[in-house]
Amino acid sequence: MSSQPNNPLHGVKLEQIITELQTHYGWEYMGYQINIRCFTENPSVKSSLKFLRRTPWARTKVEDMYLDYLKKNKN
Repeated sequence: MSSQPNNPLHGVKLEQIITELQTHYGWEYMGYQINIRCFTENPSVKSSLKFLRRTPWARTKVEDMYLDYLKKNKN
């Protein structure tokens, strides 16, 4: 029994979130939606992970963007 059955982020790694968003939207759009340097200047998954792990407000925005993406792309 999962302790968070209705949490779509449960068990999803931050790296997976960034990779899926980047593949779907691209860095430019992500940087436009969430204006953080790890998306706008020499973006990479590695730099994004480093920043987002240390910056709770930015991580929350990225997770919200991912939830929005999941909602819009459900089959």
